[in-house]
Amino acid sequence: MGPLIPNGIIGEGWDFVIAILIGIAFGFILEASGFSSSRNLAGVFYGYNFVVLRVFFTALIVAMVGLMYFDYFGWLDLSKIFILPTYLGPMIVGGIIMGFGFIIGGYCPGTSFTGIAIGKLDALFFTVGLYLGIMGFSLAFPLFEGFYNSGSMGNITLTELTGIPAPYFAMAFTVVALAAFWGTMFIEKRVRKNMKQYKF
Repeated sequence: MGPLIPNGIIGEGWDFVIAILIGIAFGFILEASGFSSSRNLAGVFYGYNFVVLRVFFTALIVAMVGLMYFDYFGWLDLSKIFILPTYLGPMIVGGIIMGFGFIIGGYCPGTSFTGIAIGKLDALFFTVGLYLGIMGFSLAFPLFEGFYNSGSMGNITLTELTGIPAPYFAMAFTVVALAAFWGTMFIEKRVRKNMKQYKF
């Protein structure tokens, strides 16, 4: 049955309409989850608020298990789902750079737009810096092009890389996520207690 557009169930002209609707829904969920606040987002790095980790782990588990069941019942052809190609070295470096930006600015690209939508000035300054960084990278791209395209592993998934069957991988990932939920709640209590004690 699915994906709907590649299989011709929905015409290609609807892809941008669907993207806008999904984007609006995603922004609403980010705001409802408290992701428009840089304090909530940066809290994961300081140990006092792990809402980011919990929400994204939950989203990953729901999407992963849902896709597996859809494939099992024949509702979705996973072979037609686009998988972003992996460029290992550049992606690791990019993740480190984004991590530092996240810590310093308190936002990631998506959440900064959510912050702007509700009038947060810090989100606006972050987004201005984001676009300046994009422009700077674009101008300097010829210097980084070789590294940018290095370490290609193709359209590979973690189950293909590890050789672990998808159901077992999903089960292990869910167990890790549940352990992370419990562990982060313990850390939050300790850190917040210390913050109250020292009046941070």
